[in-house]
Amino acid sequence: MSQWKPNATVAAIIERDGRFLMVEEQTSKGLRFNQPAGHLEHGETLEEAAVRETAEETGWRFTPEQLVGIYMVDRDKTSDITYLRFAYCGPAEPPQGMPRLDDGIVAAHWLTYDEIAALQPRLRSPVILQCLQDYLAGQRFPLSLVRHQR
Repeated sequence: MSQWKPNATVAAIIERDGRFLMVEEQTSKGLRFNQPAGHLEHGETLEEAAVRETAEETGWRFTPEQLVGIYMVDRDKTSDITYLRFAYCGPAEPPQGMPRLDDGIVAAHWLTYDEIAALQPRLRSPVILQCLQDYLAGQRFPLSLVRHQR
């Protein structure tokens, strides 16, 4: 008998001039939009995962400064897959040269909150808007909230 466990994921909330860095990606359900995000890999911290995923999906160099929130969401009603998302915010530096992006990434876009909200049927996760709403409401926690033991 296998033991159920949630999938740990990270997301980067990066704002510049009232726009957020978003990723357009090809999925099994067609083109979807997401924050730079992905799964935690063995041996890395959550912050390291957020930096890596942002670089792999956009080429931007993300610096996590605060934790916006921790979100738990089921993949869908027919699955036992649950995602535990750690959403970080901070600045990012633009890519140097043309970055090589992960397979399936179509483009990176800078979108306003209203533009992202209008994409709701095409958002990869139902917690994307909640993460942004919490960020815009000023919800922030210190990085020390999450303790990493190596």
